[in-house]
Amino acid sequence: MANNQNSYPLSMAEILAMAVEQQASDVHIVPNDAPMFRINRDVVKLDYPHLSPENVKELLVQIIKPHQLETLKNDLELDFSYAIAGVARFRGNVMIQRGTLALALRIVPFDIPELENLGVLPGVRDLCFLPRGLVLVTGPTGSGKSTTLAAMIDIINRERSLNIVTVEDPIEFLHSHKKSTVKQREVGLDTRSFANALRHVLRHDPDVILIGEMRDLDSISIALTAAETGHLVFSTLHTQTAPLTINRIVDVFAEEQRDQIRQQLTGSLQAVLSQQLIPNASGDGRVLAMEFLKTSTAVKTMIREGKEHQLYSVMQSSHATGMKTMDQTLSELVYSGKITRYEALEKCIDHSEMQRLLQRQPSSFRA
Repeated sequence: MANNQNSYPLSMAEILAMAVEQQASDVHIVPNDAPMFRINRDVVKLDYPHLSPENVKELLVQIIKPHQLETLKNDLELDFSYAIAGVARFRGNVMIQRGTLALALRIVPFDIPELENLGVLPGVRDLCFLPRGLVLVTGPTGSGKSTTLAAMIDIINRERSLNIVTVEDPIEFLHSHKKSTVKQREVGLDTRSFANALRHVLRHDPDVILIGEMRDLDSISIALTAAETGHLVFSTLHTQTAPLTINRIVDVFAEEQRDQIRQQLTGSLQAVLSQQLIPNASGDGRVLAMEFLKTSTAVKTMIREGKEHQLYSVMQSSHATGMKTMDQTLSELVYSGKITRYEALEKCIDHSEMQRLLQRQPSSFRA
């Protein structure tokens, strides 16, 4: 920590260590306010002085490299990763707001959690043993997508002898070589862009490809092509439901390409997992709620014919195959006492359907 009398009383390392100790998920650093931690879903301000714009820059330069500072100056925003030995890793983003810097960091533990301990639906583990195809994990920011994917990649790493290549912005969980070999590339550090990395990824003889986010037409096209040509591809999208995920992928392309993209999805898509993290009933943690769409003859036909709006009815009636809608999962979490009825209604996809599902539960869960 600097000795300058204008320096902030805490170093960035001290703030981040404090956040990990208090089991925060995120850290927010903005001018004219104290540092803030997100604990469960509440943003809690530390009992420390307000940060000046100079303080924010002072803290930022403690955790980024000079070339990253140049990128920030040129692009006015920056994604990066940072680690404190023995504490945790952090995924950071810097942006300009009202002419000053603002910083947000997501805490990423060093240890990759066991998939079974995350609360995923039965059948998700089986996706790790597919020979090829596209598996998508979707949901809003902060819904645990990266954690779910890291746990799935870890299963492959431990139990299959394959070559795994990841392209991430930035790298979050670190994978060591186990039964498989894992090559992790970080945009801005190991490659200039997602597009460049993905254009070259097939030259590395991968069996499994993890694309941190299918964020544009290039990344979606390459993911579909790789999945079609015999690779197992995992990626994420910021979509709320499985049907909306299909719509989002198709709508990225020009009208004249959409029939071809539907054909590609029909041939390559294996599953869509849409998830949320819901405050638990006791208010001291969060519970994973997951929707699970698996491909079947009916699902493929609907995707090919552009009838995504009918997918939910297939999911509702396909329990035997492991499929489940978000609202069905939420109602089961209420029934088991893991979340409250209020949270289920707050986070549901279809309010009327949620009410119907809850009316079928014991009265003690309807209050």
